[in-house]
Amino acid sequence: MSSGFFQTLITETEAARSRMADAPIFTACQQGTIDTATYLAFLTQAYHHVKHTVPLLMACGSKLSEDYEWLRQAIGHYIEEEMGHQAWILNDIAACGGNPDPVRDNQGPGKVGLPIELMVSYLYHQIDRRNPMGLFGMVWVLEGTSVSIGGPIAQRIQQVLGLPDNAMTYLKSHSELDQSHIQTFEGLMNRINDPADQRAIIESANTVYSLYGQMLASLPIPRLH
Repeated sequence: MSSGFFQTLITETEAARSRMADAPIFTACQQGTIDTATYLAFLTQAYHHVKHTVPLLMACGSKLSEDYEWLRQAIGHYIEEEMGHQAWILNDIAACGGNPDPVRDNQGPGKVGLPIELMVSYLYHQIDRRNPMGLFGMVWVLEGTSVSIGGPIAQRIQQVLGLPDNAMTYLKSHSELDQSHIQTFEGLMNRINDPADQRAIIESANTVYSLYGQMLASLPIPRLH
């Protein structure tokens, strides 16, 4: 089914994906020039978008027309799988020796950064005021990234920082869980024929790639002496 909209989505967002992948954090992970503060900063920002995944899916499902009943059912299954994943991140933070309380409370060092704040706000705006199908642009960015690089990056972080398995549950579980999600996602996208809906998904994906990339670029990387 590679000739369907899914392939178009890949092609039309490749440039934005490539720019995101230029964030220094990826090279730092490969070279081992990260520390626990780097990882905790990532988990903090991950929490602030993951906690919105289920509410965003619910909001999207509520806005779809009857023509998309088949997609609403798929969203229902997806919601069941995504429930409570933000708690995994808080547990990972604690297992690294961090304090999850400021993160949960969105205070001080646990506060959401501007790129993720804007990303989440943009997605709610798409659902409420523009085209709810735009949410699937976010799904493509986050799950596509998780599948393509999440597993190796998680292994490298764990190796470099010497972290226990219970400090890696979010990254590792998502890279595995999202493998099956992407196959399902491809089938869903290939059933979307409306040009306006296709354009909304592509534009949303490019925006999310940009904002998520800004978050990754803002992560603290230790200076080499």
